[in-house]
Amino acid sequence: MPPQTALVTKLRAVDASDLDAAAAAHRFDRPVGGAGRAPGRDGRIRPRWRRRYTRWVVVLDLLAALGAAYLANRWRQVPLAVILSVPPVAVFAFTLGRTYEHRFLGHGSEEYRRLVGSGTVLLALTATTAAAVDSGVMRTLTLVAVPVAVAGSLLAHLLARWVLHDLRRSGLCHQRAVAIGSERSIAELVRTVRRDPTGGLKVVGACVSRADSERIEGVPVLGTPADVLGAMAEQAADTVVLTAWSDVSQEDLRRLSWDLEGTGVQIMVAPRLTEVAAPRMHVRNVGGMPLLTVEEPEFTGLRRVAKACLDYSGAAAGTVVLLPVFLLIGLAVRLSSPGPVLFRQRRIGKDGRPFSMHKFRSMYADAEERLSQVLELNESDGVMFKIREDPRITPVGRVIRRYSLDELPQLLDVLLGRMSLVGPRPPLEQEVARYEEDTRRRLLVKPGITGLWQVSGRSDLTWEETVRLDLSYVENWSFGLDLSIIFRTIRAVLAREGAY
Repeated sequence: MPPQTALVTKLRAVDASDLDAAAAAHRFDRPVGGAGRAPGRDGRIRPRWRRRYTRWVVVLDLLAALGAAYLANRWRQVPLAVILSVPPVAVFAFTLGRTYEHRFLGHGSEEYRRLVGSGTVLLALTATTAAAVDSGVMRTLTLVAVPVAVAGSLLAHLLARWVLHDLRRSGLCHQRAVAIGSERSIAELVRTVRRDPTGGLKVVGACVSRADSERIEGVPVLGTPADVLGAMAEQAADTVVLTAWSDVSQEDLRRLSWDLEGTGVQIMVAPRLTEVAAPRMHVRNVGGMPLLTVEEPEFTGLRRVAKACLDYSGAAAGTVVLLPVFLLIGLAVRLSSPGPVLFRQRRIGKDGRPFSMHKFRSMYADAEERLSQVLELNESDGVMFKIREDPRITPVGRVIRRYSLDELPQLLDVLLGRMSLVGPRPPLEQEVARYEEDTRRRLLVKPGITGLWQVSGRSDLTWEETVRLDLSYVENWSFGLDLSIIFRTIRAVLAREGAY
């Protein structure tokens, strides 16, 4: 059984039983503000899926390191004892780098940074040792074993993360959270975590000072903030989230943290800021008070140069590699219906400048003239126009749209400097004319062939969701985010998510 299949099976098996185990582990019987509990490990809540996931990631790292040691042995004869020592040494280095801590494992990019950082330290140590003792074996480890082990572990962690995200989309492997705050802030929190189930958080209860209903976005109201411990026991929760506009005072929050000491329960505080990525935020301590500092978005300097390098190199490589596909699609379009192979459309680019965007023609040549006949079929709830079964699409067009192959000529637009590989959706002139002031921030960067909208549902998204995702990209752009979106795009295209 492949490692990823075994991982899915094990996590599915243990997740269903976690609820009862967590409920049995809770021993909360005091309201907020009660006497502090002495820290201890008795009754600590550790969801079994999390422990199992960590173990499987460690196993994958061991296998990656063992494979790296085997390759090193093929490169140069290495003693068996050295080969067998590489896996535990690699895992020990990753452990020292805190790669396996649950706050990093399966969340964000910090897991990968710590993995690479630990591998870099290990590489430096082996290189120093090789230079000091003039050992051929150590040089082989430096040149082959350590780099391959780190690369293999990165691939293993990406694979494990992909499996974990798929399980979370199925409703498994979540932290169960009780939220404290106002109805408005809790409703916003619930909507946010539901939009991104891969974040691993599920709100199962709410504690509100003044509630006008028994449920908030389907989440039961279990009492006031003073009832949070009982609410957590009732819902077998392992996380408390204090949302914006919470009525919990600093003193109550401190006492709550005391009450939860030694239980393994995690306390999260949601700031009033939304759509701000973690790399733009850091905590600064002033007089014992933690202040959340938010850096402004950056669209210039080395970051812009790095993005341009990714765009031009990626577009050039993609054009060369996919040239046979270009020719085949062009021939199919030409033979399927009269008209040009490429379709040009006026779109609005960076800073509101218009440009001609290219696609493979997927509609009949008279599609624009027939637009008035299908306007009443529009399924969009905003300024965009989209129809799931558009009668103007040709049979070949339906196939290439399903796999987003009609957008391949936009690689030429990237090479011409009009577009980026990743960015907001390129809007039509009539759409921009209806933009509100906030929405115009989408025009601060080049539009992209793909983007957050492409990997989050594409045509299935509402207009408001598309705008929110595009603005989130503009506010939080990073080189790592672009790479992540490119990899997610491949998966979304193969799965045909939201394509029509």
